[in-house]
Amino acid sequence: MVPGVSISSTAMRATAMLLVIATLGGCGTSAPDGSVARTDNAASALDAANGCAATVIDTLGIIARRVYDEGVSSERTASTRQLIKASLPLREAVEAGNAQAARAAARSLLATGHMTNLLVMRSGHALVEVGGPHALAPLRGTLTGAGATPIATYVASVWADNGFFAEAKGIAEGSVALREDGHSIAGSFVLPRGELPPEGSLTEGHIGYRYTSFPADVFPAGRLRVYLLRSGASTAGLCGHTSEDTLVNTLSRVADNIYDGELGGRALAEVSRAQQDPALLRAVAAREPAAATQAIKALLNEHIVRLRVSAEGRLLSDVGGRYVLAPVSAPLRLGGRIIGTLVLSIQDDEGYRRLTRRLAGLDVLMYMGSTLVKNDLGPEPGNVPDSGTYRYRGRTFRVHTLHAEAFPSGPLKIDVLIPIPYG
Repeated sequence: MVPGVSISSTAMRATAMLLVIATLGGCGTSAPDGSVARTDNAASALDAANGCAATVIDTLGIIARRVYDEGVSSERTASTRQLIKASLPLREAVEAGNAQAARAAARSLLATGHMTNLLVMRSGHALVEVGGPHALAPLRGTLTGAGATPIATYVASVWADNGFFAEAKGIAEGSVALREDGHSIAGSFVLPRGELPPEGSLTEGHIGYRYTSFPADVFPAGRLRVYLLRSGASTAGLCGHTSEDTLVNTLSRVADNIYDGELGGRALAEVSRAQQDPALLRAVAAREPAAATQAIKALLNEHIVRLRVSAEGRLLSDVGGRYVLAPVSAPLRLGGRIIGTLVLSIQDDEGYRRLTRRLAGLDVLMYMGSTLVKNDLGPEPGNVPDSGTYRYRGRTFRVHTLHAEAFPSGPLKIDVLIPIPYG
């Protein structure tokens, strides 16, 4: 934790029945003996609870698959391929058959943060392999030398297993199991041994879960199955009067989680990096705006999109994009004393828009005050309600409004548009 940071089945049916009982109080009819006859109402409510759980988990299963697909084809995978292709040290090491130099070049590529694993094959044999013990979604390609002659093949990954299920859990707020040859791997949620249907319900630790799954590829080769699970109790809060309402509630929660993720661990890691940057600390301590600007520009080469620093209430430097969201502030210390403050963000309006579209298939409108700064729809979207149904040029949406924060402070209104029908 960065100090000082400021951040604005059968069992399933049984679980559902407990929820039904909790919500039915006073809704039964009296039998002649004075007991309450609940059979019809309870059965109806039970069906509704099961239907809700299925809608929630099916919707979140789509999201989890989209998260996985970020490791198959996305901006991240395109960047990875380009970095490998452009690495002169790697190409020269491969051409020379120098495994030691190839390992150094491969580790440098991993250090960029754009990939988690890399295997280079030369003449059918592994020249170098670097990265963690488990990864998903292998990317295959060919390394070329002079005259575009193939000199090797490679397999890379941008999804270490723990990174994938941390991301999927954070967005879907469920448990994730990676299951290979009938057992869970890589420290993921432990499922019962043996064959499991692709979707359904199960009990684990006396808790009833609804689950869905999809197949995935293992790095550097192989197959497994990804399971996403939610307990019956955890889906109850997303249930609506209709299946559409439940869908909307679920996707609204996903949109909120994507935003909240920009305030979480990744942002705190960047705060820590900035707090420990010698050049920035020296510049702030000396109250040197030009030196602070230079230090900030060096920090912006990774995940930070905007960073500003102040000292004694005076702004020293502010570098980065214009429309930025989810700011995080923290003190800067040198020699045990506070010398200034920073405000940074790891996401801008375009980044959030792309994430919600890629991971959830949603459109957004963003407003800073009365200014529309991001528009997924087209000209003249008109007055969009904060909730309910909205129609635009023959398309129908349900609206979820997210009250966010702009950089460095102030309100940012995001209208998240959920297409109906969804899919």
